[in-house]
Amino acid sequence: MLEVPLLVAAEVRLEPLDRRHVPDLAAASADGDVWRKWTTSVPSPDRMADDVERTLSAQAAGTVVPWATCLPDGRAVGRTTYLNLDEANRRLEIGSTWLAPSVQGTAVNSAAKLLQLTRAFDDLGCIAVEFRTHWHNRQSRAAIERLGAKQDGVLRNHRILPDGSYRDTVVYSVVASEWPAVRRGLEARLGRDGGR
Repeated sequence: MLEVPLLVAAEVRLEPLDRRHVPDLAAASADGDVWRKWTTSVPSPDRMADDVERTLSAQAAGTVVPWATCLPDGRAVGRTTYLNLDEANRRLEIGSTWLAPSVQGTAVNSAAKLLQLTRAFDDLGCIAVEFRTHWHNRQSRAAIERLGAKQDGVLRNHRILPDGSYRDTVVYSVVASEWPAVRRGLEARLGRDGGR
């Protein structure tokens, strides 16, 4: 579960997060000032190097599996991570995901999620994959629902944010029995028939 393989599709490359991604990620964060959105946790361009170091330390400690979300040319345009790894119960969370606004609404997110879900269910044998987002992040909630994930519930006053406000966290999941339909939906959205 702790391996960070290179995952590749026609639309996206999920590369193991590395310090070399910092300049691209800083530019992606600056794109549309995505880091200023109060419903997400995107590092500001000047804090990107610190965030990558913190994430690599967490990876070394065995708590996260981080990728840089890259275009086919290798330019990093965001990040995504496996979190809350629970090997004994064969579950994990896909989170800490963000993309530069210039690639939002393209095939990048769908292709990345197809890669991550395929690894989780087909390679790692997960029985459930979770997604979490801020209650007020309607864009993220809509994207998660388009994947085919179902809402499990809302964790009220789940986190205290840097400004002292409380975050209600919406929890979604895809369970193993739903994975074939979720896969087909993602493949259809990407214009693939998946050989089925």
